[in-house]
Amino acid sequence: MSQTPPPRKSFIVRNPSVLYFLAALALFTVFVAVMSEATGAGLISTSFVKTLGKTLCFCLIAIAMDVVWGYCGILSLGHFAFFGIGGYAIGMWLMYARTELIVAQSLAGQVIPPTQQEVTDAIGKQIFGVVGSSDFPAIWMFADSLFMQLAIVVLVPGLLALVFGWLAFRSRVTGVYLSILTQAMTLALALYLFQNDSGLRGNNGLSGLQNIPGFADSGQDVISLVFFLASAAALALGYVVFAWITDSKLGNIIQAIRDDESRVRFLGYHVESYKLFVFTITAIVAGIAGALYYPQAGIINPAEVAPIASIYLAVWVAIGGRGRLYGAVIGAALVSLLSSWFTGGGAPDIDLGFYKIQWVDWWLVLLGVTFALVTLFAPKGIGGLFDKLVRKS
Repeated sequence: MSQTPPPRKSFIVRNPSVLYFLAALALFTVFVAVMSEATGAGLISTSFVKTLGKTLCFCLIAIAMDVVWGYCGILSLGHFAFFGIGGYAIGMWLMYARTELIVAQSLAGQVIPPTQQEVTDAIGKQIFGVVGSSDFPAIWMFADSLFMQLAIVVLVPGLLALVFGWLAFRSRVTGVYLSILTQAMTLALALYLFQNDSGLRGNNGLSGLQNIPGFADSGQDVISLVFFLASAAALALGYVVFAWITDSKLGNIIQAIRDDESRVRFLGYHVESYKLFVFTITAIVAGIAGALYYPQAGIINPAEVAPIASIYLAVWVAIGGRGRLYGAVIGAALVSLLSSWFTGGGAPDIDLGFYKIQWVDWWLVLLGVTFALVTLFAPKGIGGLFDKLVRKS
């Protein structure tokens, strides 16, 4: 007589860390909102609310990187390119909409109302005059539509990752060679964006993104809080989705691919399809994170998508502990906030008498040494150390 198998435990029971993370994030979000200048308390400055909001965006792309690298074993050095694409997509709409308001106000006093073509030409001159042009490039075709630009935030990173991943994975490029290819893709994109004829203002990038249309009567304190809350919501949703994916049968397969790709292929699984799915979905999430980040940063330029940015992303995940979603969040938050502190003048310089250590110059050295020490003595990162403490308690 066959025995009925016990019912499978619920997702939360199997993954209590998800509930802990959401609770901690909710408490943190409420605390920052209550203490911000937007609510009148003023204990947390507007600039620091923006820093925290940007940090949450970094945490979101970090968990995407953790899924593609820590769980699937694909060391992508190009995910910050998707982050930048999302930023450029939303930045195009922000620049167009803001410039349109400025042009409309400047032309409002004319006796003869301007034609739509005159308004469009004036907008183009305002935006592209810095690179000696006034014509809208083809890629700005939908810049006047928020809905279309939001769709581009999702579609362009997803399609780029889909095409690149299909070409790479079908050729069975793996390991360091795949990492080099992703880095080459990022470098090619950055070099293209640096050109004035790229249609995205070259080295000048897109600026003034902190001025949000529709919030003309609101100060930066309110705008920063809105984006902070949106970033927190996106991080919470992203964490739950990726936790669900990694806990499912799909998650077991991608971890098996990480551990022994040949064996998984021998068992009959189409490895390339699983890798392509993970690579594409994480690229889309990276694009969404970028779309939330750059309105808080206020500016985006080609340097933001340079290969070094994707290397920093890998360092964050390694320090936090890859293969652990909360580890990626810890690593990204810790390094991001420390970077702001060291490079923003918060950390006091150290005068050795014969030499003065200025952290603006030495921060990257400190980060590199920390990465080396973690790799040598704590390969599972901060998350691994936390796991040991939990098991002992």
